[in-house]
Order: sequence, then C-alpha cells, then structure tokens
Amino acid sequence: MKAAVVHGKNDIRVEEYPTPQAGAGEMVVKIAASGICATDIKTLLGQGLPKNLPTILGHEVVGEVYQLGADVTGFSPGERVAVYPIAVCGECYYCKRGRHNLCEREFGLGHGIDGGFAEYVRLPRQIINIGGVVKIPADLRYDRAVMAEPLSCGLAALRANRVQVGDTVLVIGAGPMGLIHLKVNKWAGARVIMADVLDRRLRVAEEMGADACINSANTDIGEEIARLTDKAGAEVVITSLGIPAVIEQSLKLVRKAGTVNIFGGPPAGQKISLDPRWLHYCEINLTGTFAATPDDFRQALRLIDKGEIIVDDLISDRFTLDSMLDAVERAKNQEMIRGIVEF
Repeated sequence: MKAAVVHGKNDIRVEEYPTPQAGAGEMVVKIAASGICATDIKTLLGQGLPKNLPTILGHEVVGEVYQLGADVTGFSPGERVAVYPIAVCGECYYCKRGRHNLCEREFGLGHGIDGGFAEYVRLPRQIINIGGVVKIPADLRYDRAVMAEPLSCGLAALRANRVQVGDTVLVIGAGPMGLIHLKVNKWAGARVIMADVLDRRLRVAEEMGADACINSANTDIGEEIARLTDKAGAEVVITSLGIPAVIEQSLKLVRKAGTVNIFGGPPAGQKISLDPRWLHYCEINLTGTFAATPDDFRQALRLIDKGEIIVDDLISDRFTLDSMLDAVERAKNQEMIRGIVEF
C-alpha cells in the first residue's frame, strides 16, 4: 500500500509500505479520509517522536471495513466507520471509571502502532472491544465524520470545565482546536471570547460566531476582559496552546470560583508559576484535558450527524497522500485552519 512514512525528525516520505492484515480480534479499515492534527506536526518536528521508526502517523480516521479477523462480530466488509484512535485495556483504575484516555496501558494510532496516513490501517482488539469502531450513517459524508475525533477533544474539555448556559468562556489561541472550543462552547450556550495574536485567525473566529475577539499583540487583554466582564473575569479560561508564558499570563483572567483549563500540551520540562494564596482564597479550579473518551467520540459523531455542530467551515485544505509533504509545510507555517487527507 502507499503511505506517508515517518523516518525521523522532519523526515516523512510517501512510499510503499506493507499492507496490514487483520489478526484474531482485529480489523483492517480502508481509509477514506484522515485528519491532520497539530500533534502530528509537533511529532514531525521532534516533540515526542516515536521510539520505533519508521512509522505512520495519523489518528483521525474514517473509512470502510476491509478485513475482519477471527472472532470479530457485528461488522461486515464495506461498512462505513469512524475510529476512536486510543487502544485501552478496559480493566485499569481509569478505564473502570470511564476515563479511558488516561488508561495505564494505552497506545494507539500513530502512537505505538501505525496510523491513518495510509491506504489501510489495522485496528487492534482493544479499540474494537471498547466500542471504538463506530458505524457512520449512510448520509454522513466522510469529510464531516473525520472531524469527530478533534471535536470529541473539545467536548471532553467542555465536560471538565462544567460550562453552564450564559457563562463567559475565554479561549486563548484561535488555531484549529481553539475554533473547536468556540463551537462546542457556543453549542453549550456560553458567551465565547477569542484571543490570538493573528488578525486573520480572529476574523475566522468572528465568522464562526465568536461574541468578541481580542488581538492580544496590540491590546491589553487584562483590561479588555475586565471591560467585557464588568471586571469579574471569565467563568472559564481555556489555553488552547502550549506556551507556558502565555498559560501563566492567562491565569489572572479567570473570575473567582472559575476554571482554568490547560488544553494545549506544552513541551516536556516546562513550568509555570502561580500564587497559592490566589488559588486558595479565590477557589480557582485549575485543570487540564487530554484527548477524549469513547463516549465523547460517539457524542461528537452524533452532533455532527444531526447538524448541531457545523464542522464544514473548519476544513480549509484537502490533500492526497501524494501532496502530504505540502500539507505538512502548510500546517507547520500555520497557513490552514485544518487539513484532511482524502483517498
């Protein structure tokens, strides 16, 4: 099969690669579309590069069932499916509490096993057993269904932040995931303020329904948030980027008893400082969210299918495997909202 294969830092090659075969309890899916995530780009740049190379990245996957291994029931070749990408044990402390994304023995597509930037992908029994292969309604387009995985991450953060109707939510960073936070929080009935240093990103956020946009490069964000919230601060502040200095500066923008969610993953070894008296006396909820659960994934697919959250405007670029290198460059240079590879 043809695949975009990672051989090392900044080294991805489109080449022939062994076509996977389904073992007992496994499934092979013929890929229809794979989403390009910021995590994939960070990995290519050397942040968390897999130990075992070469490998295939890509964890946002939709397609059709191609091959079923022994003991796999409930599916037939040709059925259209979306894939929850994390293989979890289902038995550890976290899995038993429904927090599968924190599984003690997790691995997954592009993270331990080959991912979806290829014509075919093998799904291990752990993904199948947890209900991570979800059938797609016949009238739901693949390019919409492939957005279920990133949308599920936004829903996981929404759940952790306990957003209520009428809350003011400030999203720091209007990149691809920042825009997903905008969409899920608007769906939940919140007032959403977007902040970024790029006007072109803020224009997109405004078009997608942001209630206010702040260019923090030329505006005092603290003064502007005070003005927009009658000096109280936002009920929820989401840092949708991984820059520790920006995360630290964002802490002061939350109101008393509010929540700060560190969503963007900073590089390893980075630290921030905070005043424990502020945390204590203002009763601040400081949290983080990583990935999503299978339930979040299934909910995301339902919301897309019902049209409750529109995802079409998130897809700015479409590529094929042959143009995968162009996709990587555009993503690295922040020249697209979100790209997908179509087969």
